[in-house]
Amino acid sequence: MSGSARRSPAAGPAGRAAGRPATSPRPATSPARRPAGRLAARLAARAGGGAMRVFLVLVALFWLMPTVGLLLSSLRDPADMNASGWWKVFTAPAQLTTTNYARILENDTITGSLLSTVLITVPATVLVVVIGSLAGYAFAWLEFPGRDWWFLVVVGLLVVPVQVALVPVSELFGAVGIFETTLGVVLFHVAFGLPFAIFLLRNFFAEIPRELLEAARLDGAGEIRLFTRVVMPLGGPAIASLGIFQFLWVWNDMLVALIFADSESPPITVALQQQVRQFGNNIDILAPGAFVSMVIPLAVFFAFQRQFVSGVMAGAVK
Repeated sequence: MSGSARRSPAAGPAGRAAGRPATSPRPATSPARRPAGRLAARLAARAGGGAMRVFLVLVALFWLMPTVGLLLSSLRDPADMNASGWWKVFTAPAQLTTTNYARILENDTITGSLLSTVLITVPATVLVVVIGSLAGYAFAWLEFPGRDWWFLVVVGLLVVPVQVALVPVSELFGAVGIFETTLGVVLFHVAFGLPFAIFLLRNFFAEIPRELLEAARLDGAGEIRLFTRVVMPLGGPAIASLGIFQFLWVWNDMLVALIFADSESPPITVALQQQVRQFGNNIDILAPGAFVSMVIPLAVFFAFQRQFVSGVMAGAVK
């Protein structure tokens, strides 16, 4: 056996010095980067812990402070409102009363405006959801001439501002006799809500597996049954999100209602604005009326919160 074969692994210079086989040197780490990396790791660990949760809770409380202040103001007597701020109730809870809400029920202007708002918001929301769902399904899964070009037109309508159409639509509604009517307000909201509805639902429906639709067609399902039994249940989260967006937009709108709604039965936003203009210090009507107009859309949002979150997160995870 040769000498090189009998040589110990530690015979080399590196082996004799370390007593083990030589290894490749590790890349040097810049000393300036080590503290920065450790600091980033500490900040990331703290951000996911209790400190970040406390911070988020404080931000949420600060964000809700105007709503809480409006609620407490609506539960105080006008004399107390003029004498001190709403935070006074924490030291004098006896100021809280429901008299202002009793006056709201006796105010025909506010109660009538709430009814007018419902008559505008519900049809505008339902029509946008139904028509947008049908159009979204057609653009996603039906073949017809110019489908992609028509969809580009729909996408282009998303950038058209409402203010551009106020004058021409006013002239058109006046010519057909629906200016300053509930029907005119509903049609205006439907027209400007459909582009976003079609764009949202088309993209959501396009993510449905083609195999699922083909299997339903093989079982004898037509397009109507396929839409109602397969597509609509799967698109529930997106449809719920669209309904919430449309409801909140129409309910809180004042520009369109101020121009197109009937001045004798305006929506709640216009009615409150008229109360401010006619009675500048009528806070006992404005505070509870504003809170009631805020509570209804909040109740709708929290009722469909789970579907809303599912619709927002749809498509984020494959």
